[in-house]
Order: sequence, then C-alpha cells, then structure tokens
Amino acid sequence: MSWLPEPVERLLDAALVGELTVVRADGRPITYPLIPLRDGDRVYMTSSILFSRKLEHLRRDPRVSVSLTDPVALGGQPGRATIQGDAQLIEDDPHVDWEQVLPIWLEKEPAIGAFLKQRVALPLFFERSLIEITPRRVLYWADGRTDTPPQVFIAPVSTAGEEAA
Repeated sequence: MSWLPEPVERLLDAALVGELTVVRADGRPITYPLIPLRDGDRVYMTSSILFSRKLEHLRRDPRVSVSLTDPVALGGQPGRATIQGDAQLIEDDPHVDWEQVLPIWLEKEPAIGAFLKQRVALPLFFERSLIEITPRRVLYWADGRTDTPPQVFIAPVSTAGEEAA
C-alpha cells in the first residue's frame, strides 16, 4: 500500500518524462530527464551504465528529487509535483535487474517493445542500472500553479525509525 497522495500517483503513472535531480560532487544539483515508473510507493528509473555520470553521483550521494512538471509529458493533467527522497542503485546484474520494472515500462511506453526485439543489436542500451527511489516528502500543486504554496506530504515513519510498510 502506498502513502503517496492519489493525485501524485496519477501524475507518476501518466508521466512519460520526469526530471531526476541528483547532487554533484561539488554539491551542486544537476537534472536528468528520465521515465518515472511507479510501483506502490517506490519510483523507479533506469539508466544505461555506459558513461553514466548520474550513477556516479548517486553512488556518492543518494539524495534526489523527481519533478513532474511538463504538461505534455503528463498527458495534459493540471497537477505538478516534486518528490524528494533517497535513491538506491540496483545493479547486481545490469543485463536483467532492470527487467523487474519492464511490465510497468511496457505499459507506459509500448514502443520499448520494438527495442526489446532488437536487444541483441543494441546490447549497450540494455545494460542498465535500476534506480529505486524511496519518497520521503512530496510537494503537490493541484492546479499546476507553482507560484502558489504546494500541499506537502511527509512519508510515515514507524517507531523503529524506518518507513512504515
């Protein structure tokens, strides 16, 4: 069960592009456009492992934010959201780890199926790290107007100090 607000779940499920912001070694943020994939209260993104600076940044500092702001990428939905959280890289086997989100990815972007058919011809594209983001705080603008204060949602925490299941 997810603690994420239902309108934010809708935005995540619709979004063909989300902006992943990571922290560089010098402390400055840098943003990358990626496809956000939601499974429960987790957000997943994938990244090619070849020359990936974002993966280097995430290994050093797991603090991230994911912004959902592009009305075209959101299918015309009026809401906007920023999800702040912590990222974990799943990269034990870059050939198959990312496949756990493949059903969600195919549902969101059926064109990926054409790439899968050419997997042997595009081997470097399919060597991917899976980025698992645990949301800690969500800012949500229902009308999409970011010049007004957002609704703020905080992840529930158990008495043991870990996120509640």
